[in-house]
Amino acid sequence: MLWRVYCQLKLNLPRRGKKRLPQRIKHPLEAASTPNQGWSCDFMSDALWSGRRFRTLNVIDDFNRECLRIEIDASLPAARVVRALEELTEVRGVPQCIRLDNGLEFIAQALKQWAQDKGIALNHIQPSARQADAERLRRTFQQNLSHGGARLLCL
Repeated sequence: MLWRVYCQLKLNLPRRGKKRLPQRIKHPLEAASTPNQGWSCDFMSDALWSGRRFRTLNVIDDFNRECLRIEIDASLPAARVVRALEELTEVRGVPQCIRLDNGLEFIAQALKQWAQDKGIALNHIQPSARQADAERLRRTFQQNLSHGGARLLCL
């Protein structure tokens, strides 16, 4: 009954199709042989006691699993990601590649242009390969927070 009225009033709009990601070349996961050879980036999210949400951008060196930077804010758009990576390259030098997932901030044109200018290869992981980027840090971070009574909502 309700569906019929809904259709008669022309409220049934066609559903938008899912935006397909471009086919990525499958890169085998190579172990880094020297520091600063490759970095991995990932986002995490949590909420304060007040309910206000915040996000963290984690950058990890693939060789020694050192956390190079954690950028924290309520919003981390692509321009902010580029700025954080630019500041990190000034301190640590330029890596050969950065491994990323397919988040909106990581597929933005600003990040692609910055990486091209710096000569950095951006290796996007396959959408189903969640263990391929900074997931190990996420697990460690989550375990440490849970021991302190905090919770972490992963993206």
